[in-house]
Amino acid sequence: MDGREDRREDGREDREPEGSRGGPAPAPPVTDWFGNPPRSFAERYPAHIPLPPTAPRPAPARGAFRPVTIRTASDAVAAAATYLRWLGFREIVQPDDRHSAGVDLRGPGLVAQVDPSTRPAGLRAVECLWLNGLGASAVGIFFSLAGYTPEARSRAAEIGLPLFVLDLTGTPQPVNNAADELTSGGAV
Repeated sequence: MDGREDRREDGREDREPEGSRGGPAPAPPVTDWFGNPPRSFAERYPAHIPLPPTAPRPAPARGAFRPVTIRTASDAVAAAATYLRWLGFREIVQPDDRHSAGVDLRGPGLVAQVDPSTRPAGLRAVECLWLNGLGASAVGIFFSLAGYTPEARSRAAEIGLPLFVLDLTGTPQPVNNAADELTSGGAV
């Protein structure tokens, strides 16, 4: 080559692209299919995906709840079972082997635990009930006489586990939003 541009047979000139003699051409900016700049990982995969909006369910037609006075641990379980039936859950039973799994009540689509101790229920108890519910493809519901630790309440809010506190009259009080929703909507 003598420094002139090469001519092709069709008469046009072959030219090298600008910047190619000094190194590779600069890369075009990275964009998605629509020409938008790339998003961060947090923007693409949010930590919490909100549920789609749904129409509110009408309140179930049910009479007033009649509590069972709590004097013993078995009274606490009976009060929780009565409340669950009032909410609309059916065929509530006490499993024979309840202490190994930590589950006091079961029904179709339901796993419930009743903690009659004088200490607030902890994080481990809440997570174990949630896992029992996942394993049984059922909703988990927790009842406690002494309340819950802050860690347990926080985790229950994250996973949507309904928490109730039983008073000595046997009336469950909702502790979190999931329990409020269950109380207002009843069993599904």
